[in-house]
Amino acid sequence: MLEQLIHLDKSSDDNLKQQIRKALAVAILDGHLPLEHPVPSSRKLSQALSVSRQTVMFAYEDLVEDGYLIARERRGYFVNPSILDGRAKKAGSSSKSSEQDSEDEVRVEGPDWEARFAFQPSQQRNIDKPSDWQRYPYPFLSGQIDPKTFPLAEWRECSKQALSVLAVRDWTGDCMDADDPLLVEQIRSRVLPRRGIWAKPEEILITVGTQHSLYLLASLLAKPGKRMAMEDPGYPDARNIFSMHFDEMVPQPVDNYGLVLNEALGACDYVYTTPSHQWPTSVTMPIERRQRLLKQAEQDDLVIIEDDYEIETNYIGDPLPALKSLDQTGRVIYMSSLSKVLAPGLRLGFMVAPAPLIHEARILRRLMMRHPPMNNQRMTAMFLSRGHYDALLKRLWRKYKRNWGLITRAIERHIPSNQQRPVFGGTTCWVRGPDNLDCHALRARAAERGVLLELGDIAFAGDSPPLNYFRLGFTVIDEDRIEPGIRLIAELIDELT
Repeated sequence: MLEQLIHLDKSSDDNLKQQIRKALAVAILDGHLPLEHPVPSSRKLSQALSVSRQTVMFAYEDLVEDGYLIARERRGYFVNPSILDGRAKKAGSSSKSSEQDSEDEVRVEGPDWEARFAFQPSQQRNIDKPSDWQRYPYPFLSGQIDPKTFPLAEWRECSKQALSVLAVRDWTGDCMDADDPLLVEQIRSRVLPRRGIWAKPEEILITVGTQHSLYLLASLLAKPGKRMAMEDPGYPDARNIFSMHFDEMVPQPVDNYGLVLNEALGACDYVYTTPSHQWPTSVTMPIERRQRLLKQAEQDDLVIIEDDYEIETNYIGDPLPALKSLDQTGRVIYMSSLSKVLAPGLRLGFMVAPAPLIHEARILRRLMMRHPPMNNQRMTAMFLSRGHYDALLKRLWRKYKRNWGLITRAIERHIPSNQQRPVFGGTTCWVRGPDNLDCHALRARAAERGVLLELGDIAFAGDSPPLNYFRLGFTVIDEDRIEPGIRLIAELIDELT
């Protein structure tokens, strides 16, 4: 029976000993191995699994050391009964017959969850992407990284350093609401100066990404009657988060230079904007408009929430200074992410704001989750301190610039309905299809042909958004598949329109 519970996978990252140990531990915890009988001998199990006897012996020894097995002289290895101590027993079946059950049983209904929900975020228009995107030959997706670009050796080096005796003492304890001071210092001295921002440690908060920063701000700042303005089209997650908290959302138009400044904006209390590369169009707000926005904020008592989600991907000219770097009155709340460069699964970002706001955000974060995992903070701090982050940025910039050139030229050749915007960088292209195109139908048909693209209608406010827009990311698709993929999309557009 035991060999039937062990399935060895030669392609697994775990070696054979680790796989056998894991399978045995799971079988013991799940109660599949009897306590009164020995487990198969190492000779029998090695023959059944076609592995060396030594491999099985090493697995058994590890399980003895971890308390799963006990060795009894001349009798073999047995399951250690104490490993199952403290586990609640399963409820036994009733002694009544099924007929008596049906007569006497009182049916108890569960809660009506639909009636209990105060709000259902699943009803919002949300970003969705297939988890198995790597099996598609043409993944025009954003927010993902090519696994081949991840600096595995450098990250392992920093992981080993973070697991040293001295480092472990730093991050294993209860840090309450504190962040890793080494990571805060690296962000303050290495990351922010690239954007022209100088901040004190008490003005920086580590988050688990932009959505976390947005939720903290919405929870702290939303009051009855307060108005939140944001770009339209704009980032759906920001709109969804803010709409859950603010009484009134004010959509602000976007042109070829980003957020449009008008009287409606002046009547708001807050504005969310993505000036470096506007989400989803990727246009860049010029310095003149940035200065006008700051001036209007001072005149109208407006607070600006700046999402600098793509800060190092300008391919024509140098990146413009962040709004936060131009702010002289403390009206700009700045947020960005380290995960966009390192790995989305790392979930590390940061927020920069005046100390009183950061103080309250830190206390609120403590009520939600205390702080992002300290081991990840320390590994990331070491990655930054050793210069690996800067080196990775340069490599990715070169790769993305090549892909940007290929995809923009391919779109220009094959999708004539698209309106060319003055885009200087970013990692996505905002594409306008023919007026009668349904991007939902296009996405479904494209997926059947191995092409993944992103819906554009979710970026618009209102109940009747235009359906002929879509986004194409180019961070994970191979260079030689960009042109054929765009050709396929163009063919499908022709079929659908």
